[in-house]
Amino acid sequence: MKVVVIGGTGLIGSKLVGKLNEHGHEAVAASPNTGVNTLTGEGLAEVLQGASVVVDVSNSPSWSDEDVMNFFRTSTANLLKAEAEAGVTHHVALSVVGTDRLQESGYFRAKQAQEELIKASGVPYSIVHATQFFEFMKGLADISTEGDTVLLAPVKIQPIHSDDVAAAVGRTAVGAPANGVVEVAGPDVFQLDELLRKALASKNDPRTVVTDPKAPYAGAQLQETTLLPGSDAHIAETRFADWVAQQQ
Repeated sequence: MKVVVIGGTGLIGSKLVGKLNEHGHEAVAASPNTGVNTLTGEGLAEVLQGASVVVDVSNSPSWSDEDVMNFFRTSTANLLKAEAEAGVTHHVALSVVGTDRLQESGYFRAKQAQEELIKASGVPYSIVHATQFFEFMKGLADISTEGDTVLLAPVKIQPIHSDDVAAAVGRTAVGAPANGVVEVAGPDVFQLDELLRKALASKNDPRTVVTDPKAPYAGAQLQETTLLPGSDAHIAETRFADWVAQQQ
């Protein structure tokens, strides 16, 4: 089948395109780099011709509250409209475990708005909720840094390798629409502050991780299990320690 991957040149999108093509599907990477802009609608009608499935793994280039809300609302609305006109029969979107519990954050309010647009669109859909990627540990430290100190709450987190996220999204894309949420997570549960302490040390990062129960996560306060998936989540295989060892 023809699968159009919005954000198909990014971290997850490029892996997903490769996996789908390996399995005999026609996966097309769609992004501003390939002449497709979901914010303006440029190139959408053309790239969706003959597509059965659209997978949206795109992300806002700016994390300011206003910009990220505009990105997900505008991009998703344009995409869903074009899909309906093209006869697409399955819309798949990548989102985040705990989105509905992180609504103090402007980013997660925007992701929630994206999900609500999808659910109300009438296009059959699947929303894949993934836990935080291994590859984003440094980025998470960066947004939690004050001076030379990284402030993190002592809560649980179950991170996942990006390869496993791409595989889960790919399985979902070629399956029947769930018309609901599918969760995926890594195999191990860590304490967030301890995990980042190890992750930064493995990169010889000189910043000090300080445990602060009130430290926000992308602007939202956390409870102990806010970032954990439910009991029905698909558990991926790649362990964080093995991934770190491969980076050395």
